[in-house]
Amino acid sequence: MHDRYSRQILFSGIGAEGQQKLDNKHALIIGAGALGTGSAEILARAGVGELTIVDRDYVEWSNLQRQQLYTEADAEERMPKVIAAKKRLEEINSGITIHAHIIDVTPVELEQLIRGVDLILDATDNFDIRMIINDISQKHSIPWIYGSCVGSYGISYTILPGVSPCLHCLMENIPIGGMTCDTLGVISPVVQLVIAHQTAEALKILTENTDRLRQELISFDLWNNQQSTIQVRSLKQQQCKSCGDHANYPFLDYENTTKAEILCGRETVQIRPNSRETKDLETLAVKLAKLGKVKQNPYLLQFTIGDDRLVLFRDGRVLVHGTNDAARARSLYHRYLG
Repeated sequence: MHDRYSRQILFSGIGAEGQQKLDNKHALIIGAGALGTGSAEILARAGVGELTIVDRDYVEWSNLQRQQLYTEADAEERMPKVIAAKKRLEEINSGITIHAHIIDVTPVELEQLIRGVDLILDATDNFDIRMIINDISQKHSIPWIYGSCVGSYGISYTILPGVSPCLHCLMENIPIGGMTCDTLGVISPVVQLVIAHQTAEALKILTENTDRLRQELISFDLWNNQQSTIQVRSLKQQQCKSCGDHANYPFLDYENTTKAEILCGRETVQIRPNSRETKDLETLAVKLAKLGKVKQNPYLLQFTIGDDRLVLFRDGRVLVHGTNDAARARSLYHRYLG
C-alpha cells in the first residue's frame, strides 16, 4: 500500500507521518452533490481512513453535468446519491471505510453523526443546514470548511472553533433570497475550483498542519476572471450566539429548522414531517398503486398521478416534483400520504 500513496508521501507537507495521520482520521461530508462527490473522491484517493457521506436525494440526469461519481445508470434507476457514491468510492479505494446515510440533516442526526469525526466538509445547497453545521462545529470544537458555488462564482472559508470567526459572525442571519442555481445555473469548472480549495484545507487539517491554513475567505468568478480574499479575523463577535462568550447554539433548536423547503434548481419542494418515523414503503406502494403509477427500489418509492410526482423516503421525507409552491406541495403530501 506504500506505493499507492508514494507521490503524496514524497510531498514534504505530508510525508510518511502525515499519511499515517490521514489513515487514522475521519471526515464527515454533508451533501453528495457536485462539491460532495468531488471532495469525497479526492479524500478517498488520498487515503483518509474513514469517510461518512450524508445526502437526502437521489441521482437525476441534470446531476451528471457536474457530479462526478455518478453514471447514466444511476440516473435511470434514481439511485440514492450516497449509495451510488459509496459503491464507486469503494471501487476507487477498498482500503478505507465509507459510511453512507440516506437522511435529511437536522440537529438530531448531526449530533449522532459527528461522533469520532475530525472534520466536517460542507457540500450542501442551503444556509439552513450550513448554520446547523456551524453550531455543531462550535459546540463540539470540530473544524469545518464552508463551500458554495453558483453560476461561475465560488467561495470557500475554513472555520476553526475558538480561532476563526464562525459563519454566524459573518452572516449574522440566514440570508433570504439572493443568487441560486435555480436562477443562475452553475458550470462545472467553478465546482472543481471550490473542491480544490476545500480539500486542500481538509488535507492540512487532517495531517495536523493547521499553521498552513488559509486565514481568509476566498471568492472567485471564473467567467469574469476575478478573484478576491477577505480578511475576516476582525469580524469575530464576542456576543455571537454560536461562538461567543455565552453561546447557546440557536440553530440546533429543531423548531428553527425548515419543514418545507424549495430545493435549489429542481422545481421541487421537500416536505419533512414533524415526527420522525420509519415508513413501510411496501405497504404504501400497494395503497398508492390503486390511485396512480408506482415505482420502487429498496430505498424509495415514486408515485405519479397525472402531472404530479412524489418521491417518498423511508425516513418519511417526501420530494414533491413539478412545483416551487410550498403550499401546493403540502396539499399534495396530505392528500396522498397524510
